[in-house]
Amino acid sequence: MMNTKATIRRFVEDNFMMGSRRSAFAHIIDSTGFLELITFIEEMFHVTVEEDEMLPENLDNLDAINAYLSRKLSTVTA
Repeated sequence: MMNTKATIRRFVEDNFMMGSRRSAFAHIIDSTGFLELITFIEEMFHVTVEEDEMLPENLDNLDAINAYLSRKLSTVTA
């Protein structure tokens, strides 16, 4: 099974951190980058991130994204 958190971390590091390997990425992604992150999540995990799900508690950090995807994927496979 894919490690969701590691996959998201790698995408953010490769696309937004320009070589810096920090553990947190809050406040490094602008609005365009946020849309890129949403597109990546949708394509990589075969989900649709609804507009009302685009909240800090779902997408503000790696743990939040991981928890959000766990919830989202459990409803897709249920």
